[in-house]
Amino acid sequence: MTTLAEYLTHKRDAFRALRSRALSPGYAPVALRAHVTAEGRSGVRRIRLRDHQVLTDSPRDFVGYDLGPSSPELALGALGSCLTHSYLIQAAAQGVALDSLEVEVTGQIDQRAGEAGYEAVPREPHGIAYTVHLDTGASDEAVDRLHEAVERLCPMLNLLRNPQPVSGPARRAAPNTARVLSPEGVA
Repeated sequence: MTTLAEYLTHKRDAFRALRSRALSPGYAPVALRAHVTAEGRSGVRRIRLRDHQVLTDSPRDFVGYDLGPSSPELALGALGSCLTHSYLIQAAAQGVALDSLEVEVTGQIDQRAGEAGYEAVPREPHGIAYTVHLDTGASDEAVDRLHEAVERLCPMLNLLRNPQPVSGPARRAAPNTARVLSPEGVA
C-alpha cells in the first residue's frame, strides 16, 4: 500500500468483516479502559490504553510543565482522530476514493470561568468546530453522503453531541506500608 486510495480498498474488506462479526450471534460490545496515574515531581499524567501510553500535562501558563498535551487538547485530538477514522471507514464502505484527508479541530477554554464577572463562561472546552479537507475526485453528492454518514456514525462526535452520564466514586488508597518515614520525613 502506497497511497490512501489503495489503503481504502483494504479498509473496505476489513470493515465488511467487522460488520459481519458485529452482527453475528454472540457478539459483545468492546470494553474500553483507560488507567491514569499522576507522576511524582511533575504531576504529569500517564494514560495507559491497552498496550499504549500517552503523557498529558498542561502548558506552563496553566500551571504545568508542558511535558505533553493538556487533557482538553487531547480531547480535541481524540475527536479529530475519530473523525478521520470515520471518514476512512465511510469512504471505504461507500467506495469513495480519497487521495488525502486532513481534519482540523478547534476550540477554546477560558481559565476565568466561574470567577466573579465570568460566571456564565463555560468551564469545559467550548466553541468546538472541525474542518475536513478532502482530496478526492468524487462528486459533490458523494462527498455530501460521506459527510452525512460521518456526522451520524462518528463515536466521539456523537459522544460530545449526546453526552452520557458519567459517575465514579473517590476511594482512599490502601496505606503504603512498605515505606516508613523517619521523624525528619525522609525514608
